Amino acid sequence: MGDRAYDLVLRSGVVFDGAGGPGFQADVGVRDGVIVAVGKGLAAGAEEIDARGRIVTPGFVDIHTHYDGQATWSGQLGPSSGHGVTTVVMGNCGVGFAPCRPDDHDRLIRLMEGVEDIPFPVLTEGLPWAWESFPDYLDFLAGRAFDVDVGAQLPHAALRVYVMGDRGADREPATDADIAAMAAIARRAVEAGALGFSTSRTLNHRTSDGQPTPTLTAGEDELTGIALGLAAAGKGVLQVVSDFVDGAAELAMLRRIVERSGRPLSFSLVQSPKAPEGWRGLLDGVAAAVDAGLPMKAQVCGRPVGVLFGLELTLNPFSQNPVFAELKDRPLADKVAALSDPAFRARLLAHDGDARGPFAGSALRAWDNLYPMGGVDPDYEPTADKTVAAIAAREGRDPAAVVLDAMLARDGRGMLYHPFLNYADGSLDPSFAMLSHRDTVPGLSDGGAHVGMICDGSFPTSNLIHWTRDRTRGPRIPLGTMIARQSRDTAQAVGLLDRGLIAPGYRADLNVIDYAGLRLEAPQVAYDLPAGGRRLTQRAHGYVATIVAGVVTQRDGEPTGALPGRLVRGAQSAPLALAAE
Repeated sequence: MGDRAYDLVLRSGVVFDGAGGPGFQADVGVRDGVIVAVGKGLAAGAEEIDARGRIVTPGFVDIHTHYDGQATWSGQLGPSSGHGVTTVVMGNCGVGFAPCRPDDHDRLIRLMEGVEDIPFPVLTEGLPWAWESFPDYLDFLAGRAFDVDVGAQLPHAALRVYVMGDRGADREPATDADIAAMAAIARRAVEAGALGFSTSRTLNHRTSDGQPTPTLTAGEDELTGIALGLAAAGKGVLQVVSDFVDGAAELAMLRRIVERSGRPLSFSLVQSPKAPEGWRGLLDGVAAAVDAGLPMKAQVCGRPVGVLFGLELTLNPFSQNPVFAELKDRPLADKVAALSDPAFRARLLAHDGDARGPFAGSALRAWDNLYPMGGVDPDYEPTADKTVAAIAAREGRDPAAVVLDAMLARDGRGMLYHPFLNYADGSLDPSFAMLSHRDTVPGLSDGGAHVGMICDGSFPTSNLIHWTRDRTRGPRIPLGTMIARQSRDTAQAVGLLDRGLIAPGYRADLNVIDYAGLRLEAPQVAYDLPAGGRRLTQRAHGYVATIVAGVVTQRDGEPTGALPGRLVRGAQSAPLALAAE
């Protein structure tokens, strides 16, 4: 080291190094974007952060996001970057914007609008479309700077439409020639730096016109052919989301794909209210595959997958009410004024609305599974006495009136929470079992997507708060374990072996966290997307500093403006160990 100072020293924090063990007090020294020393009494750095009384963690690696559009127009990839995340992987669920022929721009926009709730005008104005092929898209991203590192996957829907045109969009079976063409493109994509390939097999994913995603019924021959394209390159992971209607048959197919291609595969695993115990069989199937030597994992989440309803949001319990429709295009202040008027309010509450459209009946007016969300410290494991139905019964009121008052709170910015997955029994015990399983990794935050309905980019923060510190309704998870799960484990799941640990030689992606003071605000709406588009965001308190490649990107919960993050091209090797300094 000579007489050269460290660029940055994190001084005297309790280091949780990402290996899963307990914390230990140490300094962390950084030079040239890399951790070069971990120990006590390190020499001075050009910059120092006092971490006494704080925990120091690796930066979190979020492997399930949808920043594919946002990354083309913004360097700030929030909300994820405000929650300790230093690397995001996008292009999940088979949707994205490359490859794409010029005539198909609107087609892919409508697919993303429907699947991920990103409005058409936002994407139309925001996307520069400076690419056609997937390598072109990566080259475009490589010229940009971000507040996190960005990895991309090749999305199946875009690939299928690119190769098959209308036949692909209409879900016709792929011919041998189609499969060969898709496999060749997939191979070139991972050779150019794609982290892998993603697909969707769920009816929940539809275009904004209501059509199922082009990949819904793609055959095993097609999926296997594309996986073999990755195998020919010797790199890349596979990511799948499925309804698992016949769970055993679907999992058996995924296992055969991994057996033939040898490529690692992960799929989204949640508890469905339609089959509350179905996740157990899928998890057992993954364990059996892993025991047989196959690289398979389930991506799981630590809280319910829940939709938010509100006056500013995509949906609310009055969305199908013709009286409320009179306010549809009015500013929020006008809506609040009208809904506060006794005459309008009485007319609205007298009409039940129509049970049709998105979430018809089953969610919009499911009073026994709808929870008012407070403005601070949102409760993601609420008890039954906090439902709209329970409140209405206690107070002798119409549940619809309770809902209306909840949305009118905070000047019309009040929200309601409908947990529709991972909460069939009104408890997160299934999530605990999934998170604790050997063959799972945290995922499913969907950061950058569902901008008017869901705000789960805060998963990394709520995992720390709820599972390691504040949970009262069941067992918790050791802090060191949870930190490892969302740093080292997620990084390894997508082949990024150069990050996720605090050790010499690893990337200096780090967090300094006031663990005792870590907390979440409720989601709120910002109007900062292209064309003045709306999106849900969520702030955290307690992140003293977030560091990407040795540069502080967040300080005390506020962005510094630094953009050291770059495109990550493909899998990254584990660093050679450095001698302790």
